[in-house]
Amino acid sequence: MREIPDTNDVLMKPIVIQHPSKVMFGDGSFQHMVDGLRASKWKQVAMIVWDSIPQDLLSKVKTNLEDAGIRVLVDTSIKKEPSYRDQRRLIEAIETFGADCVVGIGGGSVLDVAKLGAALAFREQSIEEVIGIGNLMGRKLGLVCVPTTAGTGSEVSPNAILLDESDMLKKGAVSPHLIPDQAYIDPLLTHSVPPAVTAATGIDALTHCLEAYTNKFAHPLVDVYAIKGVELIAKHIERAFRNGQDKDARAALALGSLYGGMCLGPINTAAVHALSYPLGGEFKVPHGISNAVILPYVMRFNVETVPDRYADIAVAIGAERGADDRETAKQGIAKLLEIYEAVGIPSGIRSFGVPESALDSLAESALKVTRLLKNNPRAMTLEDIRAIYREAY
Repeated sequence: MREIPDTNDVLMKPIVIQHPSKVMFGDGSFQHMVDGLRASKWKQVAMIVWDSIPQDLLSKVKTNLEDAGIRVLVDTSIKKEPSYRDQRRLIEAIETFGADCVVGIGGGSVLDVAKLGAALAFREQSIEEVIGIGNLMGRKLGLVCVPTTAGTGSEVSPNAILLDESDMLKKGAVSPHLIPDQAYIDPLLTHSVPPAVTAATGIDALTHCLEAYTNKFAHPLVDVYAIKGVELIAKHIERAFRNGQDKDARAALALGSLYGGMCLGPINTAAVHALSYPLGGEFKVPHGISNAVILPYVMRFNVETVPDRYADIAVAIGAERGADDRETAKQGIAKLLEIYEAVGIPSGIRSFGVPESALDSLAESALKVTRLLKNNPRAMTLEDIRAIYREAY
């Protein structure tokens, strides 16, 4: 069992918190993005937009910017989780247009390619060279992000994820240069998100918070975001799933997602994400769903190592405290599965057409995601990962 460090020792551990210089949260925030761009020095803006954005709203933003003397390129080509190929095409479009700022408006996929597009345009580094932690040398272009789902927290994080087609594995770049200059989180933009996507992205955000709180490198400064994010999402996800126009529930999910994004820079995620990446890379399982399917089984694996942390998570999810931390933690897993049933989260990997024969290769791929596995509170061997995949099957 991992020895829990003394609180004073944890408080003295150096930690860096980096967020956008401007974060606006609340209903109607999107309308203020135009003012933020007009007040800036940027004059040629490439907008990478999820194509589900209402066209009348997008047209109004484009017209307002053009009236202010800002040229606008709108790109709606990112319709799925992006690959290296998608990213290269987008960088070429940004450079051809001559953009001095990139604006991402959409889900996590759109925000991630917008972030990397702003960072890699007009620079010598390739995508392959910036994968990993701290490899990006800088960014020349402005960067603004507007999420339209409550899930990834990419609008405030230093992370961007892409699919490497060569080995069918999702890979991440992590750098302070990927943190946007401005972020506008408008819960009203999430009201049209379908129920299934609401569930998947909501559990993705909950996982960000949960993995930060139970992380080997957890810190009290981030714990406050993490535990509150779990609480907000667990309490409101079913309401948002059943009624997309529930303003309070949508705002709570958006705030929980924002908190999750704030956890990603200083702490980051762990084994749940490491095991989910091969599912997305090889079998195209959406990121939020792959996290959701894996999450309860990683929780069961980790609970004996940090039972007090998982007990706190259980209470935040809505479980009652049991006789001890281990019992409370296990009740938390049961409560999470109740939420899954209420919002239609599948119960196993087989639901996505993954053959049982693929589990060994999935485990081998997951073991390569050392960037995240090193954060897990309990070390994982190849056989441990295989066992989790089999249990989750």
